[in-house]
Parts: sequence; structure tokens; C-alpha cells
Amino acid sequence: MNFNKRNIMDIAKYLFLALFVVLVVKYSENIFSTIGNISGAAVPLISGLAMAYVLNILMKKLEKIYFPKSKNEIINKSRRAVCIFLAILLIIFIVVIVALIVIPELVNAISVIIAAIPKFVEDIIKFIDTNSDKYEVVENTLVTLQIDINEISRSVMTFASSLLTGVLNSIILFASTMANSLINFIISLVFAIYALANKEKLSYQIKKVMKAFLKNKSIEKINYVFHVINESFSNFIVGQCVEAVIIGGLCTAGMFVFSFPYAVTVGVFISVTALIPIVGAYLGAALGAFIILTVSPLKAVLFLLYITILQQLENTLIYPKVVGSSIGLPGIWVFAAITLGAGLGGIVGMLLSVPVAATIYNLFVDKVNKRLIEQEMKKE
Repeated sequence: MNFNKRNIMDIAKYLFLALFVVLVVKYSENIFSTIGNISGAAVPLISGLAMAYVLNILMKKLEKIYFPKSKNEIINKSRRAVCIFLAILLIIFIVVIVALIVIPELVNAISVIIAAIPKFVEDIIKFIDTNSDKYEVVENTLVTLQIDINEISRSVMTFASSLLTGVLNSIILFASTMANSLINFIISLVFAIYALANKEKLSYQIKKVMKAFLKNKSIEKINYVFHVINESFSNFIVGQCVEAVIIGGLCTAGMFVFSFPYAVTVGVFISVTALIPIVGAYLGAALGAFIILTVSPLKAVLFLLYITILQQLENTLIYPKVVGSSIGLPGIWVFAAITLGAGLGGIVGMLLSVPVAATIYNLFVDKVNKRLIEQEMKKE
């Protein structure tokens, strides 16, 4: 074998690759631990980028409204800052309104149910005491099983006491988690504002780096892929918000028609949970039924029946048209993507699955169409 310069370089590459693999395997635990630490530290920044992306959709709409043709220098220079502020303020306003509508009713429903538990247990005990002599089967069963009503009562009280202790511990843990989340949220928000304020500069810097290291053909492909990704995600976010408003509005209107209680509260909550594709409204329906249960168990059951029918109509007619058409993904693939996303990543997977699937689908369709055009041109 002739050891020329090229052969030596090839051997060196393979040796380096082998050494790299050995080192990765040997120190894999430390490497993955370091990657985990870096990922954990980067969470606020990643969240900030996601926040900036969502805010950018709203900010661009506001920039088109905020005196777009004005020649006033102050207005033109302040447009970005004002629109960022208005976008954040609008989202905070929506969150506060939703919280003010939903949380008091939810707390009230929980309070009613907790307050009803002792009376419910007491009624059962009284019923057994009163009717045990009338129904020999009940009495014999109690004797056979050696059930002590007083012991059951004490057990219920002990359980309630331990439950209260657990709730207090959970509240402390929740407060600690919320404080940490608040700090991360502030960091994410600051980073998002910075990214939005300097998005043109950041875009220019990225393009400059790409131009320095990549060929023009590669740059065009990357730009095209990112264009498809951006279109898929932005259209999905807008479509999902529109769909959530529609399903929430239909739910509220129907609840008024059928005289269900808490129509506005449940409708708002279903609008919020409907931001999770397909299954979100069912989560809202479960909580809605829980709230209605405090007024009438029968109406809670009827509400579940109503929302199930409404959700089936929404999944069949509204969702594929509003969201599926906006991202260019057929309804069957929307459902398939959500199913896979739920299995792989839970709620986050469900949120990301549809735009990711739309991106892959659109890129694949474009590739297929180009191949077909090339084949037709060769035939000619």
C-alpha cells in the first residue's frame, strides 16, 4: 500500500473518529450529565425564542395597524417598541380576563364539593343506621364483614386530615415551583423582547455566517426549508387560536340555549384548553362538567353529552377546515400527527406534532412534484 498524503489523511480521520467514539462511550455519563445541565440552563432562552416567535405574529399585525404610512420620524422609530409592548399587554389582558372568569368559579366548585363530603358521609351512615333493621341482607352483610360504622367515620376523618396535610405540603411546593418559574419567565420575556427588537440585525448576522461558510445553492435550500417551517408554525398558531374561539363560542351559545349553568365560564375554559389540538376541548369539558356538577348532576351528564356531540362536529367539520387547510395538511394526517405526538411527547408533543407534520408533508409534496416535473421534461 502506498502511503501518500491522501491515504495518511484518511487514516488519520478514521483514527480520530474511532478515538472520538471511544471517548464518548467511556465518558458518556459525564457527557450526558453536562448536556443535561446545559439544556436545563438554556430552558429560559429556548422559552424566550418560542415566546418571541408567538409574539412576532401578533407584533407584525400591530405594525401594519400602527400608522404604517406615517412619515413622522418619532412614530417610525417607536413603532417596534410600541407594538412589542402592545402585543405583550394584549396577551396579559387576555390571560387576566380568563383567570378572573374561570378561577373564582373553579374555587367555588371545589369548595362546594369539599363542604358536601361530610354531609354526604353522614347521610350514608344515617341511612344505614335507619334501614339496616329493615333490610336483613344489609344487616347480615354488615355483621359478616364486621363493618364498624364509627370506625369508618373515624377513618374518613383521618383520611381528610392527612389529605389536608398533603394539600398544605403541596401548596408550599407549588409556591416554590411558581417562584422559580416566575424567575425563568422574566428571563424568557426579557430575551424575547431583545430578540424581537433586534430581529432584523439577528437575521442579517445569521445570513452573513451562512454566506461565509455555505454555497449559494445550500443557502437557498436552507432558506426554503425555514420558510416552509415558518409558514406551517405561524399558520398553525393563528388557525388554532381561531378554532379555539369558534369552539368556545359555540359551546357558550349552546349552553345558553339549553339553560346550562356557568355558560360563559365553561365556554372560556374550553376555548383555552382547545388550544391543545383535538383533545383539548375534552379536557375543558371534564372541568366544565365538574363545575356544573355542583349545581345539578343531571345537567352535568347532559352537558357531557352535548359537548361530545359538539366536539365530534368540530373535529369532523371545523378543525380540518380551519387548521388543516391553513397549514396545508389533510385532516387524516392532522389526526395521525396528534396521535403520534401524544404518544411521544404528551401535551407538548400534541402541540408541536401538527406544524411539524405539516412541514414534513409540504416539503415532501414539493419534492414529489419537482420529481414528476423533471420526469415529464425528460419524456419530452
